[in-house]
Amino acid sequence: MSETGSVKFSYQQVRVPVADFAGFQELNACRCKLLQLRLVGVGSDGISFGNLSVRDHERSGFFITGSGTGGVAHLEPEHCAKVIAYDFGRNWLRSQGVTIASSESLTHAAIYEADESASSVIHCHNAHMWERLREVVPTTSAEVEYGTPQMAQEVKRLFATTALKETKLFVMAGHANGVIAFGTSFEEALGILTC
Repeated sequence: MSETGSVKFSYQQVRVPVADFAGFQELNACRCKLLQLRLVGVGSDGISFGNLSVRDHERSGFFITGSGTGGVAHLEPEHCAKVIAYDFGRNWLRSQGVTIASSESLTHAAIYEADESASSVIHCHNAHMWERLREVVPTTSAEVEYGTPQMAQEVKRLFATTALKETKLFVMAGHANGVIAFGTSFEEALGILTC
């Protein structure tokens, strides 16, 4: 188990390569569009930003882009990890893959747990979008940091107290420029982000 870089949870990683999976082509195509729009990538500080995930409908869990892969021009399946178990209370997850699951894995898990229709999640960064949407769409508390169990709890709170299930879009007030959209497909989630 470990906590490294921007990953704030402890984790158990089963280091087996992730093979091509259902939804990978759609994830990659959406990510290419997001790269072109500069909604995911690498900042001037050299730190990767943004991540995508897709629910595994055939089994349980979800596939998510790996930590630090924001600058990879074209993903291969091994750039993703499969989250197979998690525990918000323990701030812990178990994943399969040769890459470490994204720092936002617990946030994605909270979305999938709260909305059974959610199949795809996009976490992007954009200062203009973040400023324009903050407090207009469901917004997490400014005191809550990304990648923490508290953020997962904030997502659950938003589902319970706001129209998040309908908007499918929220702003992370405590995570500068962080915006998350989700939907039944990447096409839907991307459409929500770019409308």
